[in-house]
Amino acid sequence: MKLSRSLPFVILASLAILAAPPALPQDGSLDLPLGDPARKEKETVLLLDAATDTRTGAAVTPAELAARLAKARLVFLGESHTSSEFHRVQLQVIRELVRSGRKVLVGLEMYPATEQATLDRWNAGGLSEDAFVEQSRWYRNWGYNWGYYREIFLFARENRVPLYGVNVPRELVSDVRKKGFEGLTAEQKALLPPKIDTENAEHRRLFKAFFDTGDSLHSPSMPESMWDGLFRAQCTWDAAMAFNAVKALREHGTEDAVMVVLIGAGHVAYGLGGERQARLWFDGPIASVVPIPVLDEKDRRPKVRASYADFVWGVPKETDPLYPVLGTSTREGKDGAGLTVIDVQKDSVAEAAGFKVGDVYVSMDGTPVADRETINRLMAAKRWSDSAVFVVKRGEATVTLHPLFRRKLETPAAAPAAPAKG
Repeated sequence: MKLSRSLPFVILASLAILAAPPALPQDGSLDLPLGDPARKEKETVLLLDAATDTRTGAAVTPAELAARLAKARLVFLGESHTSSEFHRVQLQVIRELVRSGRKVLVGLEMYPATEQATLDRWNAGGLSEDAFVEQSRWYRNWGYNWGYYREIFLFARENRVPLYGVNVPRELVSDVRKKGFEGLTAEQKALLPPKIDTENAEHRRLFKAFFDTGDSLHSPSMPESMWDGLFRAQCTWDAAMAFNAVKALREHGTEDAVMVVLIGAGHVAYGLGGERQARLWFDGPIASVVPIPVLDEKDRRPKVRASYADFVWGVPKETDPLYPVLGTSTREGKDGAGLTVIDVQKDSVAEAAGFKVGDVYVSMDGTPVADRETINRLMAAKRWSDSAVFVVKRGEATVTLHPLFRRKLETPAAAPAAPAKG
């Protein structure tokens, strides 16, 4: 599976609630006239292994970046969930802020705020790594391989950088999409900020730009009523994470403390996601940092608007994720009804193995699979070159599938044949 266009829809399917912004920037979304009026008509410089201050165009080292963030109280640090390079940048930024002498807190999209008790035990050193992953239900709450985040979590604990869950339960965002705010229970409403802005035209334009006709689950031609629900859910998601980050900063930070929020790049782009929502109730300085691959899918240098983020950090292009993925999108049934395949990604391991839309997981390598947490945990043990045995229900039949976790070798386009002589 490639680290580009199909990835956002893996996120969508793993949550089964809404169209999530892409973890990796899309070609068109990097170069839109959105955001800060002073920068939205300008292009910025993207340099490999350097951060660029998009206000000045200056290239800065990690230590210099920390100095330029000296006044920021809230920093949105974008990520691609399955990119090792993005997570390396996140760790470098956190490390340099700690070295600068500031009190640093880290907010996590990976966990709902309701999981804070387990995070506190990790912060205090009261849990082993394995116990934390299990007790915090990492593979239920997030699902991506723990290995992508491991160094960040270990560094935080070793350096007494407290971690805070800033997300909300996925079912809440799903209900916002389907029922609207008026359909929420009192308990659900209590988990949301006092105000959520769902009327920003620029954000809606960006949100639609994240999806193209290659998305088999969503289409730009969807009825506006469907887009309304998706966008309402997206704004709720952004606002809740920003609100919980600000709340943790106010309750646990000092006057010069900085809250660094690790969050998908789509929530950060152009300041239209979490940052815009945060400004509804937070008047302190906010900054954004987003890593961006210096080459796109076709090995071209992408154009990046200066308003995309306050700092853009050039990273190498990654073709495949570090850990293998199957390539199916699934929906959980109610009351243990099982995990149903709702999409099979093109050119994926799953497609090669013969998975079909409508298949219902029965088992993986002999372990019964009834929910997403189980499949995520089992997949986390796999490495490229491994194989697996899946049993699925397909209609009335039981089918055994044998996926092979192998990456595809990218080969350059064949050169045109030389004209015949004579």
